[in-house]
Formats: sequence, structure tokens, C-alpha cells
Amino acid sequence: MLKTIAGLQDEQGLHVYVIENSMEVVARQLLLLYVALIPQEVMGMNEKTEVFLELFGNGEIRSQTFENLQRAASQLSVSVTETLEEAANPCLDTTLLKFKDRDELCRIFKLWAQTSSEHPAPIRMSAAWDYRVRQHLGTRYDSRKGCYDWDLAMKLHTKGCGVINKQQYMRWREQGLAFEMREGAYQITNPTLLSSRAFNQRGDKVSIRGYWGDIVSSPYLSFGIESDDESLLKTCNGQYIKTAQDISFANTQRLFQSLSSRRGCLTTPQSDSEAETARTEQKPVSVHDLMRLNGVSVTFLPLDSLHKLPEKQKYSRYFNSIYFSASCVHQLDPVIRQIAAPDTVLVIELAKYILDLSKEQEVGFAEKVAAMALEAGFEPWNQGRSDDVHAVFKLKM
Repeated sequence: MLKTIAGLQDEQGLHVYVIENSMEVVARQLLLLYVALIPQEVMGMNEKTEVFLELFGNGEIRSQTFENLQRAASQLSVSVTETLEEAANPCLDTTLLKFKDRDELCRIFKLWAQTSSEHPAPIRMSAAWDYRVRQHLGTRYDSRKGCYDWDLAMKLHTKGCGVINKQQYMRWREQGLAFEMREGAYQITNPTLLSSRAFNQRGDKVSIRGYWGDIVSSPYLSFGIESDDESLLKTCNGQYIKTAQDISFANTQRLFQSLSSRRGCLTTPQSDSEAETARTEQKPVSVHDLMRLNGVSVTFLPLDSLHKLPEKQKYSRYFNSIYFSASCVHQLDPVIRQIAAPDTVLVIELAKYILDLSKEQEVGFAEKVAAMALEAGFEPWNQGRSDDVHAVFKLKM
């Protein structure tokens, strides 16, 4: 969403509708959007970038980042509770969610806000991370460093991610720490990465709370392996000068600068030191006081709403672009055609960076996606720059 918004021309507008597979993911989306929209007069650009990347990709965070998380969670909880008909900010619109969804969001935000050194998260991320690694590697756990090295050199690097260096990748695989931009203690569990998952135990479904996210591919893939700034990708003696962390920082900061340029009311940017003074003097930023982006809205829909949208006249032939992540592509079926505008472009994430798949499974996934898109009434779009990361289709006329 951030990359798409940043790529808009001044005269272009965008309304994004988001459907996720759990309210915990929705809560994280809202939190990251909140941080991205904090005005620069309140939080300097460098600090904002650091806070965003820590919350985005670190299992454990600094105390300063954790304080920012608590303030954000408190404000988001208030916003979800009080804005029933009109969103406090068009980019954090939860007004179409069901009451039970909002109640769940409030529960999650309050859990994040109430966690502290006196009342720590009930689960330590270090233990949750190690449990996942042991579960994933099994008998290979004792030789895990070799497994990490193999995944980096023989998988990620061969897939065009050579900028991810060994030291940072090994640190992330071992500790869940992707972005260590300042000297300091990264010791507080990042509660936004914890979630509940249902497991079958002796025929009964049991909900277990832990870390169930990525432990193989790395957060560097989102912002750290490509850039429009070619200087970030320079090499010397076959080695990249900049790291994936450096590129993630530069790209994310550039995204935030693009967002600031779309503000309805521009103010003079402050230095990080001036913003730090303002931050200590001001109250937490309410959702209402976040940046408002000209012509941009983000609306969150109920989890089960995808196949109910065709029942509403408003959404008939409504969407110009539809995007499916690899984890949600199973929801693609012919009913989608009813909500697609005549010029709709369908973009589907492929399995290139799901490293545990074999090459044959990766190809099979792409073929399955193409067959599902065809059945839903779409055909491959050659001008849509399909590659091995995304498949692009257009509506058949």
C-alpha cells in the first residue's frame, strides 16, 4: 500500500479496500499505517523510519520503540471504539468492520498498550522464536547455522537477493532481529508479531499463542532488495557496499517523504532534534491528528467479506485493481468477476520467496494460479510486466 501511494502522481487518487485473514493482521496494518502517518513535526524522519522498521521486522525491540507502540495502540483503540460512522482519518477507516471485529481490534490494541516491564507479554519472543526454529528444522537444529547458510547462498542469493549479507541474515534467523540501527538493548518482546493459531490436539481444536510468521525468507524482501537509487546497489570487488538493512532504511524513508508531500496542509519539516523536543512536550498523536493524504483512502473490510461483496450493488464492477497475496489466493474464484470493473487488472503474488518449496512446486503454484485466474474470467496480460514474483492478468472481454 505504501509503495502504491508513493508512486501516485499528484493528480491521481486511490481508494484501497483491505481484506485480511485475521484481525491480528489488521491490527498490525493499522499500526504500521499509523506510524507512517505521524507528522514530521512530532517525530523526526530518522526516528520514524527506525520505529517503523523495528515494529515491522524485529521480534524484540528497544524500550523507546516500545513506548511509541504503546502510545499508538492506545490511540488506535480509542479511534476504533469512537469512530462508528465517519473515519477519524481516511487512511485508517474501520467504519465498515463488524462490531465483533472492532471489539477484537480493541482487545488487541489494549493488550499491546498494557504490556510493560511490570506486566510483560505472557510469551517471550526469544522462546517463541526458538520453538518455531526447532519445529521447522527438527533433527537439523544442532546444525542450524549450516541450514541458514544454505538458504541464503543457494536460495535467496540465486533468486536475486545477493544484497542480503550473511551477518545480518544469520542474526535474523537465529534471533528474529532484522533491523539493528542503533546501539541499544533490543530485549522487549514485540507483541505485534505474536498471534493465536488453532491446532488439532487429540481431535480437539486448541488455540495456541506464539510466533507463527516467517522464519526463513526475512523481512528484507519487502524494502531491502531493490531500489530506484542505483547508488545503493553498487558493488566493490563483487560485494555490495550497502546492506539490505541500509537499503530498507533508505527506501522506507523515501516512502515517508512521498507521503509527506501528499499532505493536505504542508508545514516546515523539523530536524530530528526539534521533533524530539516536540514529542516530549506533546500528548500522543490522536488518529485525527495524523497526516491526511490528498485523494487517498484505506478502508478495512470484514474478514469474511470477499465473497459477499457481489451481493452489494455498490461493489458491482467497482474495483480497477485486485491484488491477492500468495497466502490468500485460494479465495480467488469466479465470483470475483462480478466486482471487477471492465478494465480491471488482477495481480497475484507467486511463490518465488517461499524458500521451502522446490522448483517444481514453485512452477506448479504458478500454473495453479494461472488456471484459477482463467476460471475466474481473467487472462494473462503481457503488458502487465508479469515476472516470477507476480502474475498479472486482465479481465476477459
